Amino acid sequence: MNSTGVLRRFAPAKLNLFLHVGDKRADGYHDLLSLAVFADVGDWLTLAPARTLSLRITGPFAPDLTADDSNLVLKAARALVSWAEAHGVKTHGVDLSLEKNLPIASGIGGGSSDAAATLLALAEHWALPIGIDELHAIGRTLGADVPVCLFARPAYMLGIGDELKALTNVPPFALLLVNPGIHVATAPVFAALRTRSGTFEPKAFKGASAHDFALWLDALSNDLAAPATILAPVITSVEAAITATDGCLLARMSGSGATCFGIYATHEEAVAAAAVIAQAQPHWWVKAARTYSCLG
Repeated sequence: MNSTGVLRRFAPAKLNLFLHVGDKRADGYHDLLSLAVFADVGDWLTLAPARTLSLRITGPFAPDLTADDSNLVLKAARALVSWAEAHGVKTHGVDLSLEKNLPIASGIGGGSSDAAATLLALAEHWALPIGIDELHAIGRTLGADVPVCLFARPAYMLGIGDELKALTNVPPFALLLVNPGIHVATAPVFAALRTRSGTFEPKAFKGASAHDFALWLDALSNDLAAPATILAPVITSVEAAITATDGCLLARMSGSGATCFGIYATHEEAVAAAAVIAQAQPHWWVKAARTYSCLG
């Protein structure tokens, strides 16, 4: 926070490197097992003192969002205000500004990461006496991905995705993120799901390099890729384009789609691959990235 009280927080993209779906629960959700990592591309949340609570959205994907009661940033802010009121803590108005750089409904947790950034930024700005466990509890009410976005480090996601188990031996690697410019809603993807891997925990990763890690991931899968591809066949073309680039160790869809990622040993390889795909598909969203909060 600077001397004017303005605070700026990063909301990184979340990648599901694999995603196995288990049994359907009594609450209608499925048990999951996934490995999430974060990229150094994402949205930015800025807040400044004000008389009331407000939200302004900028950035390339601002037209896809509205600053109304459905927005996760405002939901997160109001949930934290409610917590403060319940605990007798005073808050004050803030102007929130979301720079929306990540495509929405794209399988990379943009909205959840925005909500997590909001909770963390406001808790700091208001100096709330709130612990991380309580923030996680609030996050769960906003969405199953919010807790892992609060953690923002490599972790297994279990339960409906809200139970976390940290992984400390994920090696650094480079990423290429590609979205073909379409929205894929999660509910229809789950409705079209026919084959499930179950939530068995994979054999522990024992390697040390990006090559070792990609080989380990290759034995796993994203169960949502098949139904998402039925709904959005272009996903097959995106994954194939990434696979064809030099240095690609693994290509796969993230989350419920339609963003796909490629893993590379070096950032230079990812940047070169991004240039190739961007030239061939100028209307796709293409970003080279580094892993965020991995080893190194």
